[in-house]
Amino acid sequence: MARGRTTGDPLAALLALSGAVAVIAGAYGAHGAGGKAAEWLSTGAHYQMIHAVAGLVILAKSRGAAGLMLLGALIFSGTLYAMALGGPRWLGAVTPLGGLAMILGWAWIAIVYLRGR
Repeated sequence: MARGRTTGDPLAALLALSGAVAVIAGAYGAHGAGGKAAEWLSTGAHYQMIHAVAGLVILAKSRGAAGLMLLGALIFSGTLYAMALGGPRWLGAVTPLGGLAMILGWAWIAIVYLRGR
C-alpha cells in the first residue's frame, strides 16, 4: 500500500458541510426562532438540504452542475438565514439569484444525462 499523500475532494466536502448547515438551520428554525424568521430558516434548510444531497449524487457525473447547486443553495439559503438572524430585508432581492443558480444546475445535469455522458 502506497503511503503517498492523497487529496480529498473539496467540492464534495463543501456539499457535505452544506447538508450539516441545513440541519443546524432547520433545528434552529424549529426550536429557537419564531414568526417569519422560523419560516425563512425552514425554507432555507429545506432547499439547502435537497441541493446538498443532489449535488453529492451528481458530483461524479457533472462537477459543474453540482457546483451550481451548491452556489445556488448558499445564495438562496444564506440570504434567508441572514434575514432570519436580523440582516437587512433587501437581501430578499438577492435570494432569487440563488434559485436561478439551482435551476441552472438542474438544467445542466439534465443536458448531461440527455447527451449520455
